[in-house]
Amino acid sequence: MPEIVVMKFGGTSVADAERIKRAAKRIVEKREAGYSVVAVLSARGKTTDELIEMAEEVSSSPDPREMDMLLSTGERISCALCAMAINDLGHRAISLTGSQAGIVTDTSHTKARILDVRADRVRAALEQDHIVLVAGFQGVSTTDDVTTLGRGGSDTTAVAVAAAVGARECEIYTDVAGVFSADPRIVPDARKLPTVSFEEMLEMAASGAGVLQLRSVEYARNEGVRIHCRSSFEDAPGTVVLSEGETLEQPLITAVTHSTAEARVTLIGVPDEPGAAARIFDALAEANVNVDMIAQNVPTSAGGKAEISFTMPREDLRVATAALEAMGESVCERMATQSEMGKVSIVGAGMRSHPGVAAKVFSVLASEGINIEMISTSPIKISCVIARDRVERAVQALHGAFELSGPGTVGVEEPFKARTG
Repeated sequence: MPEIVVMKFGGTSVADAERIKRAAKRIVEKREAGYSVVAVLSARGKTTDELIEMAEEVSSSPDPREMDMLLSTGERISCALCAMAINDLGHRAISLTGSQAGIVTDTSHTKARILDVRADRVRAALEQDHIVLVAGFQGVSTTDDVTTLGRGGSDTTAVAVAAAVGARECEIYTDVAGVFSADPRIVPDARKLPTVSFEEMLEMAASGAGVLQLRSVEYARNEGVRIHCRSSFEDAPGTVVLSEGETLEQPLITAVTHSTAEARVTLIGVPDEPGAAARIFDALAEANVNVDMIAQNVPTSAGGKAEISFTMPREDLRVATAALEAMGESVCERMATQSEMGKVSIVGAGMRSHPGVAAKVFSVLASEGINIEMISTSPIKISCVIARDRVERAVQALHGAFELSGPGTVGVEEPFKARTG
């Protein structure tokens, strides 16, 4: 059997009939170049949003299991239509649901995690010289229920299938040309990155970069699947995501990322005793809330009360507050929420061995009059929670201060060459 390539097409890439035909043509061209092809498709355009609106028209709190049954239809429509277009181009194509493709998940509805990919049917179809189209974003749980993987889950589907069938590469086709040093809508002269390491991409995805979904990058790193993020609308190379050992350079700062969809919860009067924080975050984990930053103020006097603040995606705020309110007064004396928060981050593998980066970030934001509410760091990332309406200016200021628009990236004291791998 020829070498296998997995191609994933996002919602904007299959938004209408002409774009579906264009995707079909690209898939056929890859097959005619000598590869066996598996394509993973997202729902068309705004289909998922429209399905959510339908659910909200009939229920103020839709049942998660039934939401999965509803939302999984969008990707199936895309795959069936694209298979028809490929067949009209003279090739044999077969569309498969997530369950037919052998994607097995846990039982967590609307945010399921892939446990296994039993790709026997995919391999059999490839051996029969079929182009295989797999519905993204979905699978079947260990209790035989339809599940969905959460926003951006089609990326994870594609990487998981690529790992299962031993694909040469997983190509992620989207409406942008690759991964950039910042969002080009905010920084018009942001540059496209030829390569980026899994570690950097993980931090970028977790910090708001919407090009690739976080879990897909985690899966790719763990399974050793190379990702090529590229445009659906042009043939130019995009950005290759690969292991750190394969990159030629480690620039000080690779990118500035941001999010304007953050929320913060502050718990005031938390008992200062062992297990208090554990109870809080166990409840949030049980509710499937993805907590990001956590900060705790320790009481200065014996018998005092602590204050814990944490951030999460705004879409999780309602579920988080409900989970904590259900615990009653034992969790805290008072809870305050802020739904209009933002986050700006800088990411770069070269930060590990270069002092002064944090100081420069804080100085730049201070010079713009931007107040930092919370700070989180890792060896290759610094994130700051700020007011939502200051995010755009913060991104522009940091991108300019670290001189990321040019052919190379400039550090605190010395220039680093851009990677060209």
